[in-house]
Amino acid sequence: MKPAELQQILGEFAAERLALVARHEAGARAVSHYDFNNAYQYVINREETQLGWLRSALDEYGAPLPPASAAMAVPNVPKLGRQVAPSAFRAVLEDDARLLAAFVERWNPRVESMTHARHRLMLGVILGESREHQRTFEQAAAGIEDLLGRRTGGVPRQGSVLPVRWME
Repeated sequence: MKPAELQQILGEFAAERLALVARHEAGARAVSHYDFNNAYQYVINREETQLGWLRSALDEYGAPLPPASAAMAVPNVPKLGRQVAPSAFRAVLEDDARLLAAFVERWNPRVESMTHARHRLMLGVILGESREHQRTFEQAAAGIEDLLGRRTGGVPRQGSVLPVRWME
């Protein structure tokens, strides 16, 4: 695999990852359910780590991280009252799972055919983690709230994430 071809593949992959990260950030702003939002924060954190790997790989070729590919809209969330059912966010969560599944399906054949072992393995790890994130969103869409762990002591779930960060 020639360096120019490898740089192009890494750049295209990174552009799609950037678009997915932006989509997940928008999803996190729309999903105020506390446990689901925490899952978004976990996914975004891992994706930022992955972007660091991609940035380093592109640096080897003197290429910057490209801009994100096309923006992805977030499905509308119905107007929420004081008590929010987990199902209120199903459309957003299902859409995130669908987008990740499509990303993995689109990139798996290309990554498997790469001859540069180190970058093939790196992209393979990113695709594997993307599959895990897909399952996280599928579980959240199914209403499973203990995505990142179970509460102790039978404490009931309550609360939500504020729509805007509190700043002084």
